[in-house]
Amino acid sequence: MAGKTGLVWDERSLDYDFGPEHPLRPLRVKLTYDLIRSKGILDQNSVQVVKPRPASREEILLFHGEDYVRLVEQYSKKGSGLLDMGDTPAFKGCYEATSLVVGASMVAADEVMSGRLSHAFNPSGGLHHAHPERASGFCIFNDPAVVIAHLKSRYKVKHIVYLDIDAHHGDGVMYGYYDDPAVLDIDFHESGNFLFPGTGFPDEIGKGEAKGLKLNVSLPPSTGDEAYLEAFQQIVPDALRKFRPEIILVQCGADGHMDDRLAHLRLTTKVYTEVVRHMHDLAHELCNGKLLLLGGGGYTLANVPRVWTVAFSTLAGLKPTDDIPLQWSKEFEIATQEDPPLKLYDKPTLDDEKTLKEVRNAVSELQTNLGNEIR
Repeated sequence: MAGKTGLVWDERSLDYDFGPEHPLRPLRVKLTYDLIRSKGILDQNSVQVVKPRPASREEILLFHGEDYVRLVEQYSKKGSGLLDMGDTPAFKGCYEATSLVVGASMVAADEVMSGRLSHAFNPSGGLHHAHPERASGFCIFNDPAVVIAHLKSRYKVKHIVYLDIDAHHGDGVMYGYYDDPAVLDIDFHESGNFLFPGTGFPDEIGKGEAKGLKLNVSLPPSTGDEAYLEAFQQIVPDALRKFRPEIILVQCGADGHMDDRLAHLRLTTKVYTEVVRHMHDLAHELCNGKLLLLGGGGYTLANVPRVWTVAFSTLAGLKPTDDIPLQWSKEFEIATQEDPPLKLYDKPTLDDEKTLKEVRNAVSELQTNLGNEIR
């Protein structure tokens, strides 16, 4: 199970910035990098920092439409304009900023596919809501969707697993590949009855040759660790073993963590540890360890750096101590004007019988819809 784990990082990642009043704050990516560094994780021989590059226009066009890319370029130069109904405003240089996010995920994918790294993490990535022809949900270009297209076109990969554990349904990726049998898309998210984008129900299982390859686990608000991990074990390992991926992508949105400002799940660091550990082990079992981890949502600044530090450490086969370094705590307090977290890990959450029953019903409904479709 040896092999280097890469962290894709550049200060320019912070240029993806919708302004001080917007809930998606680039500060969370810097705080993540600094927490990983201050915990000594980057000093390990098995860990390597990798520089990103901007994605080319041709690479972005692997998934996005020409007219939309041109619109982003125009609004980026102008420094204003709405790229969707209002959640995703253009800003000066937004084309270059989002191209770097896409390029960072592509560099991660290339490093893993080349064998130079076994695993890689791009915390600035995971912008899973953007559609081929439009922005959505704070996402201008969809880096996981572009990476999937890149893996198919450059490396002729025919079996890609995309697991999305963001609290919000990864609609841009799922519908972008809804009829594509090369992509097994498994998405755990808070039910669209309660949360943006209002999609991702258990009866949405793909179409055509991809029927049975799009799995939506639609969770009730207040789902905690116990119910979540039970559902994960019921669905994910068997699905992956049947599909036999050549590479695994995990969108690791931190907004499922309890007390997130935009979502209503009750997950703790235990879920992120367990999910990444299981996906890491499945990657080694099924596809020579090839695993790409991406960021995503997360809107409570005390949560996101801890979640992603724990996830990255697990990917690298490390378990840092529970303490939060004093220097990082001071940086956090100055940068956020909030109290810093006291510990790296949380106490796991249990679920009441009502929540357990609702989650089990969601799993059962999905399994009924799937039948024996996964092959």
